Amino acid sequence: MGLEIVGALAIHTVLSKLCPRDVAMVACVSKGFRTYASDDSLWSLICANELCLSSPQDSLGNPLPSFKEAYQAWREAFGMYPWSLVRRVVRFWGRIKSWLAANFPEAVPTLRKGVTEDEIKELEKSLKVKLPLPTRLVYRFCDGQELPSEECKGSMRGSLLGLIGGYTFYNHQVILETKDIIRHLGFSSQSKYLVVAASCTSDEKFFFLNCANGQLYVGTANLISDGEMIPCVPNGLISSVHDPKDSQQQDAMLLWLEEHVRRLEGGIIKVREEGKRRGINLFPEQPPQCSTAVTNGVQVRASAVFVPEASDLQSDDEKFMFSYSIRMCLLPPGCVIRGMTFGSCQLYWRHWIIRAHDNVESDVNGEAVIGKFPLLSPGDKEFVYESCTPLRSSPGSVEGSFTFVPGSLADPKGGAFRVEVARFPLQFPDYIF
Repeated sequence: MGLEIVGALAIHTVLSKLCPRDVAMVACVSKGFRTYASDDSLWSLICANELCLSSPQDSLGNPLPSFKEAYQAWREAFGMYPWSLVRRVVRFWGRIKSWLAANFPEAVPTLRKGVTEDEIKELEKSLKVKLPLPTRLVYRFCDGQELPSEECKGSMRGSLLGLIGGYTFYNHQVILETKDIIRHLGFSSQSKYLVVAASCTSDEKFFFLNCANGQLYVGTANLISDGEMIPCVPNGLISSVHDPKDSQQQDAMLLWLEEHVRRLEGGIIKVREEGKRRGINLFPEQPPQCSTAVTNGVQVRASAVFVPEASDLQSDDEKFMFSYSIRMCLLPPGCVIRGMTFGSCQLYWRHWIIRAHDNVESDVNGEAVIGKFPLLSPGDKEFVYESCTPLRSSPGSVEGSFTFVPGSLADPKGGAFRVEVARFPLQFPDYIF
C-alpha cells in the first residue's frame, strides 16, 4: 500500500514538482520509487527547466543517451560553482540566443563555444588574475564573438554583428562586440583589469572588468592620457564575486548582460536597418527614454544615448556627451492642414532647446538637419538622423520643433507649419553600454 497506489501518472506529476535533490531522495524510498524517479521523461522536464535543454547533451554540446545522464554530467562539470548561479547564467545565454535567432540570426554564428575550466585556470595562472565567478561562468558557455573578416575593425561593410550593439552620429560609429577571453584579452596598466567588450569599428570604445571587485568600467575621452573610466553598473548590486558558497553572488558583467537582454526582449532597443546593413541600435525605442509627437500627420520620435568615450569628466562645460537620434515620417493618409490633405511635406527649419537641470544651455535655430531637407511621403521609411550635444551636468533634455511646408520646397502647396519634437531626456544612465 502507500502512495504507490495512486498510479504512475499521479506519481510522475508529483515528482515533476520537486527539485532534483528531492527526486533523488524519493528514489531511496523503495525500488518502485527508484523506477519512477529514473523515468527519463521526468528528467527531460528537469533539464528543460534548469538547463534549457531540449535534447540530452553535456555542457559542450556532446549528445548523451539520456536526460538523467545529461543532468549528472552538468552537475559534475559545474560542481565548483553555486548551482543557482549556473542556472542563472544558462538562462541568460538561452534568452540571448533565442532573441538573436528570432531577430538577428546572422549574429548567431559569431558566438564562440565556451572555454573549459582548465583553460580558465591556465589563463588566471599566467596573468595572475582571479576572475569573478559569474564572469567565469559567462565564458564557460560562450567565449565572446568571432566576427567574419569583413567585420574587422574599421570595416563599414555588411551587417554590424556586435552583440551589444552601438550607435552612429556624424563620422563617429561604435558597434560593440564581446571579446573572447583566450585570444583577445587586453589589459590596462593595472593587471586587475581585463577587456571584455570593445568596438569593432574604427572609433575605439573599451569595457574593462575589474577582477578584484567585479565592477565593469568603460573608458572616457581621457582613458589613454589619464586612465579615466566610469563604472557601468550600480555598485550596490554587486556582491560576493569570489565566494563559491554564496548562491546570491553577482558581478557587473552578468548584471550588465542581463540588463542588455532585458532591453532587447522588451523592445527598448532593436535591430535597425540602414540600407543593406543591420545591427542592434542602442537608441531607445520606448518611453520614457523615447518621446513621440504627431503634428498634422508628421510623426517625430526622438531619444538619446550617453557617449562615454567622448565624455570628459574633467571638463566644466562638456563633461557629458550625448548622441540623439531623430526619426520622422509622414503617416497615412498624408499631411493634414485645416482639413486639407497633402501627399508630401518637406522640412526646411529646425529649432532646439537644450537644458541641463532645467536651465537652458542652448537655443538653436537653423536651416535643415545635418545639411539635409528631408521630403516625407506616406508609406516611406522613417527619415533618421543622428547628432550630438555636450552637457555640463545631468540630467538634461532636448525639445523643439521642425518647420515644414506642404508639398515641397520647390513646389509648396500651402503655408509653413511647425511640427513638435516632444521633450526627451539626456540622462546619465544606471547602466552604461
